[in-house]
Amino acid sequence: MTTVAATIALPRSGPSVLAVGAFLKNTVCVTKGDRAYLSPVHGDLGTPDSIALFEHSAEAMVRELGVKPVRVAHDLHPDFHSTRFAQALDLPALAVQHHHAHAAAIAAEHGHAAPILGLSLDGFGLGPENQAWGGELLYCEGADFRRLGHLVHIAQPGGDKAAREPWRMAAAWLHKLGRADEIASRWKGIPAASRLGMVLDKGLNAPITSSAGRLFDAACGLLGVHPVAEFEGQAPMALEALVDHPAILASGWILERGVLDFAPLMSLLASCPEPRDGANLFHGTLIAGLADWCVWGAESTGCRTIALGGGCFFNRVLTAGLVPELERRGLVPLTATQASPGDAGLSLGQAWIAALREM
Repeated sequence: MTTVAATIALPRSGPSVLAVGAFLKNTVCVTKGDRAYLSPVHGDLGTPDSIALFEHSAEAMVRELGVKPVRVAHDLHPDFHSTRFAQALDLPALAVQHHHAHAAAIAAEHGHAAPILGLSLDGFGLGPENQAWGGELLYCEGADFRRLGHLVHIAQPGGDKAAREPWRMAAAWLHKLGRADEIASRWKGIPAASRLGMVLDKGLNAPITSSAGRLFDAACGLLGVHPVAEFEGQAPMALEALVDHPAILASGWILERGVLDFAPLMSLLASCPEPRDGANLFHGTLIAGLADWCVWGAESTGCRTIALGGGCFFNRVLTAGLVPELERRGLVPLTATQASPGDAGLSLGQAWIAALREM
């Protein structure tokens, strides 16, 4: 297997660091001078083969590049194999928050060393207090960040199972909207639906999340698009494929103290009979609401450059709509062009943050 898959010029030269990436779509990154070297994607670190490839890359890249890393960067999650691997090395270890790393990866590949706003949208990343993050607006300066805001919190019934069963997130939204009595009748063929209202009332196995990925899942569940999916992401991809003319529900979101809430939009989707109409309305309103949020962030900080990171930006409708809308409002959006916007690019962001910690 080729050790280095991509070489990316960094904003400036710094110390050599090793970054061990994410659990999903893992890559390793090593810096040398003003260059970052990315490994190929090893896959998800839940199989022996992927773990072996990951460990080989980490060791081989350091050796072949002839560097002695001053530190190793890893994800905040303590149970990832990459985290345990990093902490077992004879190097100072730096835990880097997942969504901060997404923003830093975009900044690094664009040569942007000044402060930046990070709009990080994905399925899951661990927050500093063990929260489930995934829809974040961050202010990033050097190796540090602060959370300006997030998508409104919603229960994730069944935990990780909700990522493969979008009806669960739709049910959580119905519960939040005071329409829990509709859950059992909407999904009559799913035995768990008859009990989910009670589960949500009691908060059993329903961790709170700010995830944008789970917002997409909820829209799919409400519109009947793969309520039970064969794999994570299947339903949102099918929803994206339905879009032909994005539309905006002008009153579809609420922005208050940095928290972006799409409750009015979700309420309408719950009563929308045509999936295509709902897909158009969801994407168009999401873009408009996110743009408002970014403008608020820029006005709050004076920073007008926005890094658009996280797996949700694989959605071409979202990216193609949000970029010109931000530009129209006087902001400077940056997107991933050399590294992945998703977890395969995370090691680049971790490495840049770790390098900045030493500068």
